[in-house]
Amino acid sequence: MAKELKQEVSLLIYQESELDNTTLDLVNKAREIGKQARAPYSGFQVGAAILLSDGSIVLGNNQENAAYPSGLCAERVAFFAAKANKPEASIVKVAIAALSMNSSELNIPAPCGSCRQVMSEYENDQDKPIEVYLTGGTGDILKSNSIDNLLPFKFSSDQLGN
Repeated sequence: MAKELKQEVSLLIYQESELDNTTLDLVNKAREIGKQARAPYSGFQVGAAILLSDGSIVLGNNQENAAYPSGLCAERVAFFAAKANKPEASIVKVAIAALSMNSSELNIPAPCGSCRQVMSEYENDQDKPIEVYLTGGTGDILKSNSIDNLLPFKFSSDQLGN
């Protein structure tokens, strides 16, 4: 007889007034950079703001291209830029804002699977969790204490047998 294997996901729900100043600033920066996204086809503007261990902030937004899938999501733009420009710094937290939606516990502006995998790789490489804050243009701010919450049963280099 089959047995069930479960993995629970846990997110915390915040209002802006409940966030510390550093995190609120990060969320606001993600929302602002999202407004500059290149999204002429979908109209779905997303911004990402990463806080690094040296205190610097790296921004990214989605970049669409008529030759799908040549564009890139905001999360990957920001993560790749962070490691290209500050390879020695670890990633402490990231705020991701999907501007065309309102966020709530039932409407989570979650990253796509490719972005989750990329973020998971960076979290694994630094061997410490990355806090993730998800929000829309308005509404709740959802916090995950680790990217593991966003990618249960993730694929990792451990499975490659190296």
